[in-house]
Amino acid sequence: MDPSDHFTIITADSHAGGSHADYREYLDPKYHDDFDAWRGEYKNPWKDLKDDRRTRNWDSDVRWQQQEADGVVAEVLFPNTVPPFFPGFVLFAGPPRPDDYEHRRAGVHAHNRWLVDFCAETPERRAGIGQIFVNSIDDAIEDAIWIKEHGLRGGVLLPNVAPDATWVKPLYHDDYDRLWATLQDLDIPVNIHGGTGAPDYGTHRSSMILYISEVGFYSQRPLVHMILSGVFERFPRLRVVLTETGSSWVPPLLDQMDTTMKRIRSTGATGEIRYRPEALLPQLPSDYFRQNCWMGVSQPRPADVDAMAITGIDRFMWGSDYPHDEGTHPFTREHLRQVLTGRSADEKAAILGANAAAFYDFDLAALQPLADRFGPTVAELDEPLTELPENPNEALLAGAGAR
Repeated sequence: MDPSDHFTIITADSHAGGSHADYREYLDPKYHDDFDAWRGEYKNPWKDLKDDRRTRNWDSDVRWQQQEADGVVAEVLFPNTVPPFFPGFVLFAGPPRPDDYEHRRAGVHAHNRWLVDFCAETPERRAGIGQIFVNSIDDAIEDAIWIKEHGLRGGVLLPNVAPDATWVKPLYHDDYDRLWATLQDLDIPVNIHGGTGAPDYGTHRSSMILYISEVGFYSQRPLVHMILSGVFERFPRLRVVLTETGSSWVPPLLDQMDTTMKRIRSTGATGEIRYRPEALLPQLPSDYFRQNCWMGVSQPRPADVDAMAITGIDRFMWGSDYPHDEGTHPFTREHLRQVLTGRSADEKAAILGANAAAFYDFDLAALQPLADRFGPTVAELDEPLTELPENPNEALLAGAGAR
């Protein structure tokens, strides 16, 4: 690439959602009365879903103005806001209990319908991720097929089942094989988002600090469960991406699982623990990772970028986490200069756009004119960051980043 060439940047992690007024229009009319009653009593705990910053969740003009200023020209859309009948922010809500499953499912249907229209505003620039629940495998399959048929090429957001959600089977259960088969055969991407899967800590004074201290572990559990239960052995074409979990933890985890598997193959035991023969997989866990898994790495740190040596440059997709406060906006260009120092232009092109384009089926040729207008140049990102922006908190408080 020449120094004047522009990078095509696709954020593999951004968030969007409708307002409650929007969602009502997309909700099955038979639930309107229940929705009105629920909405009348709902108290939103998220300040940034109340103030003026919330509009960036659904206002395309605002979104593109801010993202283009950052050099971003396309986005993969995870959910945000609060769909009908949810107890709170969608990613933290957890799987519905049996008594609210019908209404919560109606709520994600409303979101999915809204998302289809939101993506249709700029289809070449958005890959929407539809929501499913796994309380019922039949329902999950039905909803995954709907998502595929309605053009949400981001695929499905797989719920992360917390250990105390005992009314939902864990992801290593064989009952999920019918769902995995459908997702594999229809080539529907499977997305697992960080921040999910933690148990309910209640409302103690230590609850949130316990959550933030342990959520990384719980966000990693789906990968461990799917590898060690043989999901990727039985479904080698299933494509799974773990997003907003970083990636520096992957190499040591794979090494630990490989070591355990080799020891079991050699001795058949760990101390007094004996293993069933069918638990021994033909390949090592690291082989299954390279076969089935990608990483959507939001706001990567240098250690996350270094982990590409093990996870693979072709499996690393950069994400901004827009519009969340912890995301890179409005300092994405500075962030990239800081963490990608010394990387070749070809490596940067892959992790900033080409890998996401291949995984989520973006047309790079269609995005090139936008990249030529808004994308940073090779020369710009080759310039190391030597000082931080002045008053960065003021930019955030002015509305530059919001959930």
